[in-house]
Amino acid sequence: MTDEARRGPTMHDVARLAGVSHVTVSRVLNDYPSIRPGTRERVLAAIRELGYRRNLAARTLVTSRSRAIGVLAPAVPQHGPASSVLAVESAARAHGYHPLVTAAAVDRDATVASLNFLLDQAVEALVVIAPHESVLAAIHELELTVPFVTLQAPEQESGVGVDQVAGAALATGHLIGLGHRRIQHVSGPRSYLEAAARRRGFEQSMTAAGLEPGRVVEGDWTAEFGYRAVALLDPATTAVVAANDQMAIGVIAALLDAGRSVPGEVSVVGFDDVPEAEFVRPSLTTVHQDFDEVGRRAIEVLVAALTGAEPPARQPIEPWLVVRASTARVAADLR
Repeated sequence: MTDEARRGPTMHDVARLAGVSHVTVSRVLNDYPSIRPGTRERVLAAIRELGYRRNLAARTLVTSRSRAIGVLAPAVPQHGPASSVLAVESAARAHGYHPLVTAAAVDRDATVASLNFLLDQAVEALVVIAPHESVLAAIHELELTVPFVTLQAPEQESGVGVDQVAGAALATGHLIGLGHRRIQHVSGPRSYLEAAARRRGFEQSMTAAGLEPGRVVEGDWTAEFGYRAVALLDPATTAVVAANDQMAIGVIAALLDAGRSVPGEVSVVGFDDVPEAEFVRPSLTTVHQDFDEVGRRAIEVLVAALTGAEPPARQPIEPWLVVRASTARVAADLR
C-alpha cells in the first residue's frame, strides 16, 4: 500500500476532483449558506466518491475547537446511566457538539484513567456520570480545567439531575396515603449517592408521618437481590419501597412465588420507570425520572460555560409518580 493510499483522501483531493478550491470544500463542510447549490453538490459528490472524512485532530489544531464533549459513564448494566448517556448524546448533537463516550469501572483508578483519556482527545467539556463516592473523589483529584457537570451525584455543586429525595418521598407518601403503616425500604448500595438520597427520602417521609421506618434492607440494584430480599423482610410488612425497578420486580416475583398477593397483601413501589415496568404483572407503580430533561440541562450548562452565556438555573428536576397495579389500599385485616 502506498503512503498516499494509507493516509486516505485529503481536502485537497476533494477540491481537485470537484474543480474547486480547498477553501470552498471547507465552506461546504462547515455548511456556509453562500455556496451555490451546484457547487455544493459537486463537492459532496466528490466527498462520497473518494470516501473523504474530516480529520478532527487537524481541525482542532486550526480552529482550537474540537466541538467534542467527553462523556464518562459507569460500566454497569443499569437503566439510569444508560438512559443518561443517550439523553446527553442527543442534547449535545442538537447544540452542534460531538459526544465522545467511554465507560469505566466504578472505582478511583479506572475513573482517573478514563477522564485522562477523554482530556487527551481535546474535549472542550465533560459530563461525568458519578454514581459513587469514588468517582467524585477522582474528579476532585484531577482538578479539571474544562467545564464539567456530574450526573447521579445529588447535592453536588456540579450536579445536574432529578431530585432523588423527593422521588423516594413520593413513593413512600403514596403508600402512607393508602393506609400502609408497616413499610420497608429495599435500598441500593450505601456507597451509591442516589441510593443514599432515596433512603433519606424514605426515612424522612416516614418520620414526617409519625411512623417508624421499617428496617432498611441494603441491596445491589439487581432483580435477583430483590427476589432474595423478600426473605429478609418483616413478615408483618404490608408495603415495600424499592430503590429501583429491577429490585422491585424481583420483590414482586418472590412474593408471588411464595403465594402472597400483590397488591392484596403487599404493595410494591419501584424507582426509575423502566420501559418494562408497565408490562410486568402486576404492572409496577414507580417514580419516573425525566432523563431527557437531565441530558438537556447538562448540555445547556456546558454550552453556557463554553460560550460565556448566562448559565441556566441549577434547580433539581422534579420526578413524578406513575401509579399502576402493584399498589393498593391496605387491607382492613392487615392494618
